[in-house]
Amino acid sequence: MKRIIKKVAVIGSGIMGSGIACHFANIGLDVLLLDILPRELTEAEQKKGLTMESKAVRNRVVNEHLATALKSNPSPIYHQKFAQRITTGNTTDDLKKISDVDWIIEVVVERLDIKQQVFTEIEKFRKPGTLITSNTSGIPIHFMSEGRSEDFQKHFCGTHFFNPARYLKLFEIIPGPETLPEVVDFLSNYGEQFLGKTSVVAKDTPAFIGNRIGIYGIQSLFHLVKEMDLTVEEVDKLTGPVIGRPKSATFRTVDVVGLDTLAHVANGIYENANEDEAHDLFLLPPFVNSMLENKWLGSKSGQGFYKKEGKEIRTLDLNTLEYRDAKKANFATLELTKTIDKPIDRFKVLIKGTDKAGEFYRKSFSGLFAYVSNRVPEITDELYKIDDAMKAGFGWENGPFEIWDAVGVEKGIELMKDTNQKPAQWVLDMLESGNKTFYTVKEGATYYYDIESKTQKKVPGQDSFIILNNIRESKKVWSNSGAIIEDLGDGILNLEFQSKMNTIGGDVLQAINKAIDLAEKEYSGLVIGNQAANFSVGANIGMIFMMAVEQDYDELNMAIKMFQDTMMRVRYSGIPVVVAPHGMTLGGGCEMSMHADKVVAAAETYIGLVEFGVGVIPGGGGSKEMALRASDMIKKNDVELNILQEYFLTVAMAKVSTSAYEAFDTGILQHGKDIVVVNKDRQIAEAKKHALIMAEAGYTQPIRRKDVRVLGKQALGMFLVGTDSMQVGNYISEHDKKIANKLAYVMAGGDLSEPTLVTEQYLLDLEREAFLSLTTEKKTLERIQHMLKTGKPLRN
Repeated sequence: MKRIIKKVAVIGSGIMGSGIACHFANIGLDVLLLDILPRELTEAEQKKGLTMESKAVRNRVVNEHLATALKSNPSPIYHQKFAQRITTGNTTDDLKKISDVDWIIEVVVERLDIKQQVFTEIEKFRKPGTLITSNTSGIPIHFMSEGRSEDFQKHFCGTHFFNPARYLKLFEIIPGPETLPEVVDFLSNYGEQFLGKTSVVAKDTPAFIGNRIGIYGIQSLFHLVKEMDLTVEEVDKLTGPVIGRPKSATFRTVDVVGLDTLAHVANGIYENANEDEAHDLFLLPPFVNSMLENKWLGSKSGQGFYKKEGKEIRTLDLNTLEYRDAKKANFATLELTKTIDKPIDRFKVLIKGTDKAGEFYRKSFSGLFAYVSNRVPEITDELYKIDDAMKAGFGWENGPFEIWDAVGVEKGIELMKDTNQKPAQWVLDMLESGNKTFYTVKEGATYYYDIESKTQKKVPGQDSFIILNNIRESKKVWSNSGAIIEDLGDGILNLEFQSKMNTIGGDVLQAINKAIDLAEKEYSGLVIGNQAANFSVGANIGMIFMMAVEQDYDELNMAIKMFQDTMMRVRYSGIPVVVAPHGMTLGGGCEMSMHADKVVAAAETYIGLVEFGVGVIPGGGGSKEMALRASDMIKKNDVELNILQEYFLTVAMAKVSTSAYEAFDTGILQHGKDIVVVNKDRQIAEAKKHALIMAEAGYTQPIRRKDVRVLGKQALGMFLVGTDSMQVGNYISEHDKKIANKLAYVMAGGDLSEPTLVTEQYLLDLEREAFLSLTTEKKTLERIQHMLKTGKPLRN
């Protein structure tokens, strides 16, 4: 049976419920968000003469929850206007409206009795065949559906979103005893294709997959930190980006999530997983119990493992339970990994460390390896689901079995022996059967070890993805130190940056030109995309800084011209070029996107021209392009200056979109040309598809523009008056004013006496001249140096 989701009802509007409602609104659905009636009037409501029958009062709980969610940072919604897709109401007056929705999601408090009461009410209005799911982090699914109708039970299961619903990709689906297989399949596909999630079907076991492994990891560290006498800072240093985990690492993550939330899940596992060999690890250690008694729950209570006092962040001493000044954590073992770019390549080095860090990694990884091996087949029959869950739900770059493969399966078992741990028997059987790794890559696809058949089976669902890690070597066409060109098949090439933070320097520019050369001679189109954390943080400012300091201005001029010429080559080549930005897409990465035939952006794309932060204007065609786009926006009888001013301010304020959808507002992405995909995993495949469509439709090289309307002195005068008043009002510094005036000169087309049609090259020359002149300024060099040292902009 074909099922189309047009409208969703979310019952419960707390942090999780509002977040889920916002994410369904993100993807374009009509959402009904309901919550309970308030118990009494507030003082403000009484003063207004409202009663308990007033609609504003009756919907107060849901409206306040949603308003709080929409004001939160980071935002749960891609664009504030998407909130209009959410209709609010209360469960007393409006529950009957669920009769015309396609999916009902219950997100009330984590108590079985209350959930069952809600389901009793839902059954009165739910039409047969409607999907009904519960967002629970651990209540057994089979208990929730007891006593419900046959149709309810067939269409019911758990759907566990991770908080925040917009940003964390894990979507656990937990079938009940009677759930129809086609319902599970539908939800799994819907999660991947529409919600942009990693769908993982889990068994109905305590805490399911993500939290079972994740809470084990945190609890084991809670015990290990005392055993090894480690500080909070040391653990966060050891368990953060160095091993491919979020910057918040362990203790900062617990502060953000809330210690009470973690304790609730840990207690649930302790009470319900009696057969777990690590059962005692889920007992909360004394220091955690003391923190819970003190209500030191983390961010929500103002203090947890960290506490902000004025501008200082102080740290909890786990021995004295008193806050102290932060201490820097340093380990010799970590120094050995500084030259290793990818976390997956660091693990072999980390476990060999001879200091406390090496000991920590040997103990923590041996415990983790043993634990995950013993959870198969208890929580899942397929080991890859555990890795998927940890990567999507906890932000790990590599899952436990991937890390074990990187260390070596036999080496992992050796570590276990040293710490009195042992793997599940199936791991030993795997080695005996001749399979030496949990994963293999064949013909561009990932295979995993299947316990039942003792063979490697293809991980399902890969056909809609292109995984660059799997084809990088086998499909490589050309490479240099900064980039790799791969053959995606069907006549489409992909150019993948490999530089640090995907910065754009000479080697990347060479690769762009080479990719276009190859595509024009032997292929049909080009995608510029990668699957790193960020698309590109922009030009290599270290190189610019060195040239400027050495006053090698001829060389710098040539470098800027090469950048400009390469961006123009992206625009004016004989084949379609599709750019696929995601994550941070700043400066030069943004300029490249703006010169593409089409942008296929991931929804989570934070894109903008940020060059003001390092004391220059966009010099790779970005300033020119904003002037050109302003020109194209002007219609008959428009106030031309107002339109140009909007584009000017986007650059001058270094605006960065908080989603791809916001980038349409700034003019960086263009309606009718560029598109957004919610699932980043599908982005390269989608970009390839669009390159192919353009090629097959008969792509012809565009003609260079000679019709860019610039306003000359008319616009320049307005901009100069504006920047002068901003400086007088102390809104900007003298150097900010100087940069803004240089940008104004470029976007106005110089000091022409009247509006004039000019070429793109005319604007590029102005842009390059302005950029070059700013690099001679001492304050610009200070800004660049500060950015290189701290990663943060300097306002001088």
